[in-house]
Amino acid sequence: MSSLDGDVSQNGSLKSVDAHPALAEIEDLDFSRILDKPPRPLNMERQRSCDERSLNELFGVPLLSPRPSSRAESNFRLIDHLDGLYSPGRRSGFNTPRSQYGFETHPAVAEAWDALRRSLVVFRGQPVGTIAALDNTGEQLNYDQVFVRDFVPSALAFLMNGEPEIVKNFILKTLRLQSWEKKIDRFHLGEGVMPASFKVLHDPVRNSETLMADFGESAIGRVAPVDSGFWWIFLLRAYTKSTGDTSLAEMPECQKGMRLILSLCLSEGFDTFPTLLCADGCCMIDRRMGVYGYPIEIQALFFMALRCALLLLKQDEEGKEFVERITKRLHALSFHMRSYYWIDLKQLNDIYRYKTEEYSHTAVNKFNVIPDSLPEWIFDFMPVHGGYFIGNVSPAKMDFRWFCLGNCIAILSSLATPEQSTAIMDLIESRWEELVGEMPLKVIYPAIESHEWRIVTGCDPKNTRWSYHNGGSWPVLLWLLTAACIKTGRPQIARRAIELAETRLVKDNWPEYYDGKLGRFVGKQARKFQTWSIAGYLVAKMLLEDPSHLGMVALEEDKQMKPPMRRSHSWTF
Repeated sequence: MSSLDGDVSQNGSLKSVDAHPALAEIEDLDFSRILDKPPRPLNMERQRSCDERSLNELFGVPLLSPRPSSRAESNFRLIDHLDGLYSPGRRSGFNTPRSQYGFETHPAVAEAWDALRRSLVVFRGQPVGTIAALDNTGEQLNYDQVFVRDFVPSALAFLMNGEPEIVKNFILKTLRLQSWEKKIDRFHLGEGVMPASFKVLHDPVRNSETLMADFGESAIGRVAPVDSGFWWIFLLRAYTKSTGDTSLAEMPECQKGMRLILSLCLSEGFDTFPTLLCADGCCMIDRRMGVYGYPIEIQALFFMALRCALLLLKQDEEGKEFVERITKRLHALSFHMRSYYWIDLKQLNDIYRYKTEEYSHTAVNKFNVIPDSLPEWIFDFMPVHGGYFIGNVSPAKMDFRWFCLGNCIAILSSLATPEQSTAIMDLIESRWEELVGEMPLKVIYPAIESHEWRIVTGCDPKNTRWSYHNGGSWPVLLWLLTAACIKTGRPQIARRAIELAETRLVKDNWPEYYDGKLGRFVGKQARKFQTWSIAGYLVAKMLLEDPSHLGMVALEEDKQMKPPMRRSHSWTF
């Protein structure tokens, strides 16, 4: 493995970020053009709750009228101004008894910040990321490395606290690592692949430091990370949104890095679907868990990355070509996902009555799914009001499991329509015990066990039922849930989940995950002081404290994307 000897920060094309200019025209690429829309009028017939006042009066954020439902007293949505909402990196006030907005600061916040800062990794005098965990009680394995996906909540925490330099350094260092020759055994990986992780190597004899990256050659199962490139584009947009500085994204190196990532996933082939074909272990669920095919997590991240790239790509000759390709793919992808991945009570009943062996464009059961393959648990799990994006769709296969990350990203990216986003929140509330329990939040529901576990996981001793990725509970998902709750106007759901987590996270030393059907037990192999558990909590707290931060991580609906057609219609893009 080669090492990085040059210091990326010395690149001559890098512009200073100290003087934060206005966001300029970077948002003009957004389809919705929401800056031109006036705020919608308020229409409230009752005394507003603290949730609403914290959004409206404290931050000057107008709210929509409550949607008609039995939960109308708490279901307010943030305005349709996320892309036009400047999201300054303000200090959170974490080291004071009260934050700057008057909210009580939980004692866990100060401890979390202290732990997060201790996890910083320094390369040649500059912080470039945070290690996966600070647990010194067991074997380190690869937990002493900086993971791209793990660093995302850390980056957001620093951005929200007005400390963008570490995020900038991380973006540039991983961009440089992308340019390395990537070879596993005798096979060369695609040029655009981003590393799963990297670590700093210290040479005390030469008094020098180098970086060593892992592109999958050291991972469980030797699988390259499909999600790393998507998270990198997401962070680049979050940095630009937070600082108002476009110079980093406009660098030729960053523009090329985005194009290389996009080239990998927009390449033409034999695909008849707009979704991405992926192997098991290519994302957060990094072991064999039956997510091979077209997993919801990758498709939602793919959609988010495409939309972020539209905002970041320059309108030069190369950029325009990619904008056209992205636009076509987004329309196809949104139609496909909203039509075939979405399930609610009505759709469940339709699948239950499917006919098989259908041909031609008039087929309703387009993927030839056998109704007898419907799992028994889903009939009790599906509420009257609510729905979600299922885990996977491919020929003769529908994975009906709930995947938290994919559904939250679907809300934040507006892959989910407003109605679908509301239904996902309804599902979480209706199935609170199953999805949240005593520790937020189930990464997958339900767990697979017995004979199915042996077949799907290969008898994986780490993914036994209700453990790790097989139905374990992951505190890092708090930030995704909180952001989705704020975007859909349901902050009380996030507040309830955070308060639940606060009863144990500090006492349990910030575990990586929890085991058990209710998340009652610290994971049997969970690392303590897991950095993304710490950062995920901080981001969730800061989002509730200042909802304007939502602009870093969420995009409004693209009004040009047509709603899904009825299933009886032909499948056209």
